[in-house]
Amino acid sequence: MFVKNDDEFVCINCNKKVEKLKYTSRDHCNHCLYSLHVDIMPGDRKNTCKGILIPINVIETSKKGKVIIYRCNKCGREVKNIVAKDDNLNEIYKIVQNYAKGVRK
Repeated sequence: MFVKNDDEFVCINCNKKVEKLKYTSRDHCNHCLYSLHVDIMPGDRKNTCKGILIPINVIETSKKGKVIIYRCNKCGREVKNIVAKDDNLNEIYKIVQNYAKGVRK
């Protein structure tokens, strides 16, 4: 079950302040696109892993639009998050280009 959780936070990767999204749950940094492995179900913040989710690719889906693919640096699990309206487009392009070149973080 989706839980709306739209809190401001300071990014663990780039240390920038991330503002509320105001239309859904904020689940990643809009500056560098990194996230934390904190959810089991979207917005619940119940995952005990707490690893850093590193963006490894961005794909286009038919239902949700653009989706960021992450790999957790702690447990290795891959998870997906929908691209937010205010996400840094330069970072999105960089992630896609690196993926195409075979560069993995």
